[in-house]
Amino acid sequence: MDTTLTPTVARINGVPLHAASEALDDDSLRQRACTELLRQAAMQAGLLAMDDAPGLDGSTSEAASAAIEALLSAQLEIPEPSDEACRRHFDAQPARYRSGDRAQVRHVLFAVTPGVDVRKLRDRAEALLLEVRCHRDGEADRFAARAAELSNCPSGAQGGDLGWLRREDCAPEFARELFAGAEIGVLPRLVHSRFGLHVVEVLAREAGHAPDFGAVRGAVALALRQQSFVSALRQYLQLLAGAAQVEGVALDSADTPLVQ
Repeated sequence: MDTTLTPTVARINGVPLHAASEALDDDSLRQRACTELLRQAAMQAGLLAMDDAPGLDGSTSEAASAAIEALLSAQLEIPEPSDEACRRHFDAQPARYRSGDRAQVRHVLFAVTPGVDVRKLRDRAEALLLEVRCHRDGEADRFAARAAELSNCPSGAQGGDLGWLRREDCAPEFARELFAGAEIGVLPRLVHSRFGLHVVEVLAREAGHAPDFGAVRGAVALALRQQSFVSALRQYLQLLAGAAQVEGVALDSADTPLVQ
């Protein structure tokens, strides 16, 4: 008797999100589901032709992308932040707007690539994080050895050394984690970026220049508008999911790449 299991195909209102032979990690599956919810909503709003069809590889047509943008512009209300709100945000996160901060960094990259088992990859990264955080001073440089052995970054050949980095030298999500505090040593958490999972050690820091509020008021307002957009998009996606027939994908959490 054939006991081969056929992979479950995730669907939104009957529309498949992937081919039957394709296995996706949870984040990628939720990404596609959210995009499909928005594509179908744009179609229902008359912004997209009814014969538009998504690709089984997760791609969308140019018309669908434009229609989704028009849909979000019409549906999401993004308030303009007040001066008071901008000031509170600036006072609460002064390091975020300081310019010229530098950190001497090395890392071990566990790259997220197509087909990789993200759970197993995270387990490996967390095991290494625990190992390098628990090594004793005076022992051999375990971080450099593990970087050479495990890192998917070319810097592994130099023990993971990335040299001195500024915010603008890094992917934004990496920079947010790296410059969020003043920690020296191995950061106590994995750093997530578009490239994968990083175990990061900060060897030294140099503080930069703290600007006046007036000089960065525009950047602060932009950050607050982005926060409002993310919140509004999350709520809108939850409403769409609640009204849709969702199969094979968990959308009870809106923490997907689309709304981060």
